Amino acid sequence: MSTAQHLAAIDLLRSREFPAEHGRSSCGTGGPGYHIAELLTSGDFWEDDGTQWEATADQYEAERDGLTVLLTERWGAPQMFSLASLFERTLSDGDGEGDSESDEGAGEDIPEPWGSLSSSVPDLHLWRVDGRWIALGVSQWDKELPFQLLAVVTEIDPP
Repeated sequence: MSTAQHLAAIDLLRSREFPAEHGRSSCGTGGPGYHIAELLTSGDFWEDDGTQWEATADQYEAERDGLTVLLTERWGAPQMFSLASLFERTLSDGDGEGDSESDEGAGEDIPEPWGSLSSSVPDLHLWRVDGRWIALGVSQWDKELPFQLLAVVTEIDPP
C-alpha cells in the first residue's frame, strides 16, 4: 500500500460506523467503538539472524513516522502515548507485582482497543479529531512474527 492508500484507509475508518461486535473486518479488526487497520504486514523472521529483523523494524518505524508527518500537517503534532504501563496493568494483580500462577487473570481489564494494542504495540502517535482518537503504531507480537503498521480510530478514551 502506498502512503496515499494509507491516508485513504484512515479517512475511510474515520467515516465508518463502528461494528456492534468484536471481530475481523476487511482491513483488520474492530468492535464497539473502534477500528484497527493493518496498513502493512511484513514477513516473519523464523529463519532470520537478526539483521533482517532490525532493518524491518527500522522500515516500519519510518513508515509510521512518514504518515505522522502528513497527519501532523492536518491535525497538528500528535501526543506520544506509551502503552507500557497499560500492558503492566493487564499483568498486575493490584499490588504492583506481576501475576503468579495462582493469580492467573488477576490483572486489570483494559478496554478495547487499548488492551489488545498494549500487548503488541510499545507506543502510539495519537491525535484527537472530531471526537475520535486516531493513532498510528507498529505492532509485533513476538520476535519471530511479522511487524504490522497499524492505524486505529476509536471513540474510547485511552485509560
